[in-house]
Order: sequence, then C-alpha cells, then structure tokens
Amino acid sequence: MPGKVYAFANQKGGVGKTTTAINLAACLAEAGERALVVDLDPQANATSGLGMRANGTSTYDLLDGAPLSELAKPTRFENLFLVPSRPELAGAAVELSQREDGDKYLAEALRHADGFDFVLLDCPPSLGALTVNALAAADRVVVPVQAEYYALEGLAQLMQSINMIKTRLNPSLAVAGVLLTMADSRTRLSNEVEAEVRRHFGALVFGAVVPRSVRVAEAPSHGLPVTHYDRRSRGAEAYWKVAMELVERP
Repeated sequence: MPGKVYAFANQKGGVGKTTTAINLAACLAEAGERALVVDLDPQANATSGLGMRANGTSTYDLLDGAPLSELAKPTRFENLFLVPSRPELAGAAVELSQREDGDKYLAEALRHADGFDFVLLDCPPSLGALTVNALAAADRVVVPVQAEYYALEGLAQLMQSINMIKTRLNPSLAVAGVLLTMADSRTRLSNEVEAEVRRHFGALVFGAVVPRSVRVAEAPSHGLPVTHYDRRSRGAEAYWKVAMELVERP
C-alpha cells in the first residue's frame, strides 16, 4: 500500500502551496522518509523549485497511464523524488473532463506508490480537473492561507468542494489542516487575519505559522527548498515545525 497522500490546495494563487509542498517533502526526506512530490501545476514551479526540469516524461504521462515507477525521478536530495510537470499538462485538464471516470485517473496511478512513505501533490491554483484528481487521490488536504486581507476569500468554496469530492469520489478524504503562510507578526493586519482564521477553523489550523521571509522567497531561484538553502532561517525552522506537526496529525 502507498504511504499517506497529501494534496496542497487553494484556488487562490500566491499563497505558498508549492513552497509548502517542497519544503515539507524536504523535511520528511531529511528525516529518513521516502517522499514523492507530484507536480500537478502546468507552471512547474515545484519542479524548478527542486532544481529539476521535465526532460521527457512528466505528470502528463502519469495521467495518461504510464507507470509511476518509470516517472518518479530522484532529486539531488536523498529520499526525495519528483514526478515533474511541464506546460503541456494544461491540456490534460480538458482531456480528463472528456474521459469516463476522468476524476479518478490520478488515484489509479498512485495505487502503485507503495515505495514511498509520503506522497505530496502540488495542485494548480484552481478547482479544475487537475485539482479534483488530486483531491480524489489524497488522504488529506493541506490548505495554505496567506496571512493577508483576502485570506478567507474562497475558503468556504474550497471547503464545499472538498466535501463534495468526499461525498462523490473519495470518502476517506479529510482536511489535515489550514496553514498560515507569509505572516508578519509585526503588523496588526497579519495578527488580525491569524486570529480570524483561527476563530473560523479552530483546531484545524496548524499551531506553527510560516513567516514572511526573504530566504523563503529566494530559495526557489536556486532550485532549493529553504530547509537546504538556509537551514537556520526562520522560514526553515517554521517548516520543520509544520512537518513535525503534520506527521502527528491523524
């Protein structure tokens, strides 16, 4: 059986989905767990953020029935593997919507992910066919939320979509947690947003908060998770705390 599968989803862009996915994967891998990142975003930011590029096969092939064992590529980080993305993946959303049982292609592909302890699905910033496939395949959803004014915008719709997919496609799906990202404790706005998110979602919100950090922003341009780019930075320390909290959650 495959290890636990996490989808990182929010239809808003720029909230830290990709950064969170690759940094938690890096933490888990460094702790000795075999971790696989599946880049489901045609922009391929998780791919480049791990210093990789899609030369040949990609997530498109995974959704087209190619074996996972042939597509999961080792990264430069021990225990960390990647199924890279490429721009052609954008066409898969249209193709999936035209196929019978198109919502379940990724779930079928990941049935053979038994070589990995954790599988992390980096979703595009939409609730389209690729994200639906991720939610239909996942055990848990992590919802990164930027600690800014529009933090709660769209979250109700996302939660409704998660519940719909739970009812129709994936009865075992649950929310692992809501993660506050890009927080700046020096500002009243950031503190107010955090308080509001915690009021709405209670225990679902991770105790750890990812701060706004230059190091976190710089790391992807070097093809590194921040936990490797500057492991003593506030951002790296925050992601280690989130990773430890994640594995302790049911």
